[in-house]
Amino acid sequence: MYGSGILKGLGVTFRHLITTFIDDIQWLGRKRDVEVFQQKQSLANRGLVTVEYPEEKLAVPERFRFTPFLITYNQDDPDYPGKDWCTSCGICAKVCPPQCIWIVRGTDPKTGRPKPEPEQFYIDIDICMNCGYCAEYCPFDAIKMDHNYELASYDRTSTHIHDKARLSREIRYWQSIAPTIAAEEEAARGGYDHTDVQKARKKAGLEPSRPDPLKVKPAEPEPAPVAVAVAEAPAAAPQAEAPKAEAAPAASAAPAAPSSAAADGETPPHPGWIKRGKRWIDPNAKVEPVRRKGKSE
Repeated sequence: MYGSGILKGLGVTFRHLITTFIDDIQWLGRKRDVEVFQQKQSLANRGLVTVEYPEEKLAVPERFRFTPFLITYNQDDPDYPGKDWCTSCGICAKVCPPQCIWIVRGTDPKTGRPKPEPEQFYIDIDICMNCGYCAEYCPFDAIKMDHNYELASYDRTSTHIHDKARLSREIRYWQSIAPTIAAEEEAARGGYDHTDVQKARKKAGLEPSRPDPLKVKPAEPEPAPVAVAVAEAPAAAPQAEAPKAEAAPAASAAPAAPSSAAADGETPPHPGWIKRGKRWIDPNAKVEPVRRKGKSE
C-alpha cells in the first residue's frame, strides 16, 4: 500500500516534468522574445511558470495601483510647458485615510495672495495604503496611481518621503502606462488640456486642443430626428386643437357637474344640486355638528 502511493506521487511528478519539457522545447533559444513573454504570462501556458525576477517581470493591468504621482504638462507643450495640473485644493489630503499627504499652497510673490498651484507636496510612502482615494476624488485628474512597485531601499528617511519633484510626471507617462483610462478621461474632459484650461477655451470660444472623436461623431446624425419631430408636429396639431375648440363653448355654458348628469339622462331634483354616486347633494346646505353620546354641549 505504501509503496504504491509513493509510485503514484512520483508518477504525477514525472508526468509534469515530461509535459513541461515538451511544451517548452518550442521556445528553445527564444526566451527573450515578446511572443514567448506573452505566452509565459497567459493563462494558456502549460510549461514553466517560473518568473526570473528581476530579469523578468509580470505585466500589471492598467488599473493596477501602487503609489500616487502628480500629473504635469509635457515639457515640450507649446502653451504650458511643465505646468502642474494640481491646484492645491487639498481634497486628496482630506480624503486620505492614513493622512499621508501634506500640501503647501503657493503664493504670488508680488501680491502675496495664494495661487492655484502647490509650492510643496509630500507623500509618505510608508504610510500610504495604496487605496487610490486621492486619485478618485481629485476634481482635476491631477493625481494618479503609479505602477512602479520597486521601492525597496536601506534608508526610509530620505527615500520613502516623496517630494513634489519626485512625484511630478508628464501626462505622456500616464498615457503610456494606462492608455485606455487616459483616453476615457480625455473624453470626459472634452480634450487633452486641464479642466480649467478647457473651461477657459470654451469661454473664449476656442476649440479644444485635442477634441474627442467620440463626441464629435454622434453630433452629425442629431439633426435627422429633430427634423422628423418638427415635421410631425404640425400634422398632429390641428387634430388636437379641433375638439378643444368645440368643447370650449360647452364648458363655459354649463358647470361640470350638471353636464355629467345630463349625459346620464338625469335632471337634478332642485336647481344647483350635484350628484355624488347615486345620491343628490345640496352644496349650499347647512352642516350640523355631530354630537357624541354621553356628552353635552
